[in-house]
Amino acid sequence: MSEPTTYDVVLLVEQPLSRQDAEQVRGLHLDVDDPVRYHVLLPVEDAAARVESAMGSIAASEVLASPALMMDSENIEAVQRELLEQARADLSVCCDRITNAGGDVVGEIVSADPIEALAHKVDQVKAAEAIILTRPHVVAEFFHLDWTSRARRKLGVPVLHLLEHETFDEQAGGGEGVSGL
Repeated sequence: MSEPTTYDVVLLVEQPLSRQDAEQVRGLHLDVDDPVRYHVLLPVEDAAARVESAMGSIAASEVLASPALMMDSENIEAVQRELLEQARADLSVCCDRITNAGGDVVGEIVSADPIEALAHKVDQVKAAEAIILTRPHVVAEFFHLDWTSRARRKLGVPVLHLLEHETFDEQAGGGEGVSGL
């Protein structure tokens, strides 16, 4: 007897899921006949890019009395270790919340471009769909540079974009969620 087919869903998340997020995602698949497996991808931030961004913000600010920041490779490596540790903890929270909502879940931290990692995972597991959970990014969405727009251009599966920490009603404009531009 062959094993049942799995309905694989790849989730690309920007931050830890709330309990509500996990329950909403799980609720999307309650009517699927096959066992559903969620593959959570959580990008880890690049320490060098974070430091560069912070330095640019300081340089562009009007605060002239700020002390000079010196970041050598050792300091950047320490920041990267902290970011990786935080990403592991965040991924654990995501997986725990999906499990508590009744889902079968595996997760991984990705350091590559998030859309490339998503595309690779969708191909690898032959996913039926992809879900991207992010905070609202109005400007990126307007110019179609956001993860969802990029994923829709790249993937051959349905891509659903959900806003983290908002109910479906809020996302549709029925509550306090984003109602558009």
